[in-house]
Amino acid sequence: MDVYCGIDWAEDHHDIALVNRDGQLLARRRISDDAAGLAQLLDLLAEHGDTAEDPMAVARYRDRHTVSGGKSDHGDSVVLASILRTDIGFHRPLPADSELAQAIAVLARAQQDAVWDRTTAHNKLRSHLREYFPGFLAAFAEAKHGILRPEARTILAAAATPGDAAKLTAAQLRALLKKAGRSRGIDAEAARLRDAFRAPQMRQLPLVEQAMGRQTLALLGQLNAACAAADDLEHAATESFNQHPDAGIITSFPGLGALTGARVLAEIGDDRSRFQHAKGLKAYAGAAPITRASGKTKSVTHRKVKNNRLAAAGYNWAFSALTASPGARAHYDRRRDDGDRHAAAQRNLFGRLLGCLHRCLTTGQHYDENIAFPGTPEKLSQAA
Repeated sequence: MDVYCGIDWAEDHHDIALVNRDGQLLARRRISDDAAGLAQLLDLLAEHGDTAEDPMAVARYRDRHTVSGGKSDHGDSVVLASILRTDIGFHRPLPADSELAQAIAVLARAQQDAVWDRTTAHNKLRSHLREYFPGFLAAFAEAKHGILRPEARTILAAAATPGDAAKLTAAQLRALLKKAGRSRGIDAEAARLRDAFRAPQMRQLPLVEQAMGRQTLALLGQLNAACAAADDLEHAATESFNQHPDAGIITSFPGLGALTGARVLAEIGDDRSRFQHAKGLKAYAGAAPITRASGKTKSVTHRKVKNNRLAAAGYNWAFSALTASPGARAHYDRRRDDGDRHAAAQRNLFGRLLGCLHRCLTTGQHYDENIAFPGTPEKLSQAA
């Protein structure tokens, strides 16, 4: 390669620099963030040759070109091009994932963001209700998903203050439960909620209570929107994932359903050349430990620099595998017996499962419990 290109990416414009093998600056441009700017970039590359580098790497190389600590977009583009010229062998090329895999990545990441938004909105609403309407939280404390349940959100929209909730009759509560989609035990649930809302509880002053009720409706609107977005994107993500050729292999693993499988595929992609060895995939996911050694000092710790989305999916995957796979459970228990804490043992299990997934995707095989965890005690397999 004789020419190297660095691009410092901004919101409305991008700075381009091309250098040759000797580090000499060949061209420098500032292009707009539109089709015309892209055409300029392609023309410039066509004139000199044609490759790009992760912008995060520039922070490690900037000091080689300046000691003053100065920074500019034009300077960063030159540094990025120089990284390719001097250390291209230490950096992976961008993955060449299929169009379907890229679409799954968009949907799976958006769905995960929606789930995080839903959790944030739920926590804000719950914290607010504690300030003036603790009886509502108590009424749904034993129910699965609590105030995230459709009936809880429907009733709260109709009666956002303790005073309004206490006025609800059994007939009104039955109608609200039906509106939320409940079909069983409606009469008993309506009677229970009526008694719960009329039980004594700590109250705010009337005007303050009404004001806090208005704030509740605003927070509830945010929660409803986040719930709807998460549900819609989950359907879209799983629908696209099920069309991918790797879906069958991925979901053959214990603890991996369509949604978690979509999140895993979104982060690892389907470019087989991206992770030529399982070790690289484990490091990327944060499942491989990192060793620091200097002289007689040596420490082995968990990896903090990782793909956080893949690590989050891996936590759920490994946790679900404990009940779905006898071998996974035995592996986890063995790590705990050797002194690992829960997080470390689960992270090690995630790494083991990732190694198996890498091999299965490479060879086109489905998961086999006996191959993944050979020697699992027979009685454990039977108990599972």
